[in-house]
Amino acid sequence: MADETDPADERGGSDYRLDDVMLAMDVVDTLRHREDLAARELDEDRREAALIERLRQIYRGQGIEVPDRVLADGVAALKESRFVYTPPEPSFAVWLAHLWVSRLRIARTVLAVLVAAGLIFVVYDWFVNRPLREVAGSLEATHATFAQASGPARERADRLFAEGEQAIERGDADQARAALRNLEAFRDELPRAYFLRIVAEVSRPVRTALHRRDYFLIVEAVAPDGGILTLPIRGADGEIRMVNRWGIRVPEETFISVERDRQADGVLQRDRLGEKRAGEADVDYAMPVLGDTITEW
Repeated sequence: MADETDPADERGGSDYRLDDVMLAMDVVDTLRHREDLAARELDEDRREAALIERLRQIYRGQGIEVPDRVLADGVAALKESRFVYTPPEPSFAVWLAHLWVSRLRIARTVLAVLVAAGLIFVVYDWFVNRPLREVAGSLEATHATFAQASGPARERADRLFAEGEQAIERGDADQARAALRNLEAFRDELPRAYFLRIVAEVSRPVRTALHRRDYFLIVEAVAPDGGILTLPIRGADGEIRMVNRWGIRVPEETFISVERDRQADGVLQRDRLGEKRAGEADVDYAMPVLGDTITEW
C-alpha cells in the first residue's frame, strides 16, 4: 500500500508529534466506544490489518483522513493500555492528595454543617432555653421576697420554689411556669387577713362509689373592712382559678352540724369556718375540714 502524504509532515517536529499523539488517543477512544469491534478484532493479531481498514472507514465517514501509522499506533496503544489511567495504590500520601484536591468542596460542606448547627442552636436557645431562663429568674426573684418569712410560710415557699427548680432542670417550661404562678399567688396571699364565712352547704354523689356523697361548705373570704376578696383557688380538675366563692370539703358530721344550725331558725349562727391572719400561711379552721376544694358546684 502506497504511503499517503500527511499535510502535517510539513510542520515542525513538535507539532507533528503532538498531532500524532492526539490522533492515536482518538483512535483508542473510538476503539473503546466500540467494544464489540475490539473484542472481535484485537483477539487475533492476523486480523489487525482488517481492523485498521475498518477504522480508516470510520474516520473517512467523518471526513477525517488518518495515516495508517497513526491507526496502527492507536491499536497498539489499546493493547498496551498506554492511554489508560491506572490509579495509584491506596496510601496515606494518596489520601492527603485527594484531601487537598477536594479542599474547596470539603470546606463548603464543613461551613454548611457549621451554619446549620449554629441555626439549630439559636432556634433551640430562643424557643427552649430562653423561656426557662426567664422563668428561673422570676422564680428566684419571687422566692427572695420570702427572705424574712419563717415557719410554715417559709416552708411552703421553699417547697414551691424547689418544684419550679426541678421542672427547670427537666426542661419542663409549663410545670416551671405553674410553680411560679403558685409561688406568686402565695406571695400575694401571705399578707392578707380575712375570715371564711359559710354561705351555703352542698353535697354531691361520689362518682366512683355508690351510696356515698361528698360534703362541701361554700365559703367566701371577708376582709377586715368587710369587703369580699377574690382568691386563687384550685378546682377539682387541678386548675387554679380566681374566685370569690368556693367549696371546702368537710366531714359529714361538720356538714350536718352546719345544716342543723341553719334549719333551727333559718339563720346560720356559727357562720365562721376559719380565719386567716396576716403573715400566716394557712387558715386556722374552727371546724374539722378535709381540705379539698372546688370552684364549681
